[in-house]
Amino acid sequence: MHVRSFQLSDVTPVTELLQIALSEECYESTMEPFSRQLSWDSDLIVVAEHEDEIVGALIGTIEKNHGCYFRIAVHPDFRRQGVGKSLVAAMEHRFQARKVSGIFVAVDEHNSFALPLYEALGYNENQVFKSVRKLSIVG
Repeated sequence: MHVRSFQLSDVTPVTELLQIALSEECYESTMEPFSRQLSWDSDLIVVAEHEDEIVGALIGTIEKNHGCYFRIAVHPDFRRQGVGKSLVAAMEHRFQARKVSGIFVAVDEHNSFALPLYEALGYNENQVFKSVRKLSIVG
């Protein structure tokens, strides 16, 4: 498994992954921000591949010079195998390369299940942003 930058040819497989990995309501609330982030800065979307299949994706954004993990999705067959950790590490490097002043985890009713992952990676409650609707990519 390796993590790489999102490519235009990934639109369909990532969309399919989001449908499989997220609840229907979460998927619907993710697609517009995903499209918006693609048009603004696709380098802040990373994917995990296993044998040429996309098994994970992380949508990040930068808001007022703060990096923000917006939505993470891992195929159910690949959960608890380090995919999420690898996606977060790759995005963290991108944020650091851009010299953001801080990194936050955006949490809403759809992705609170991912909090233990971020906590295990050293993110604490002071780095949790619960006002997802205020993010520019959400609109």
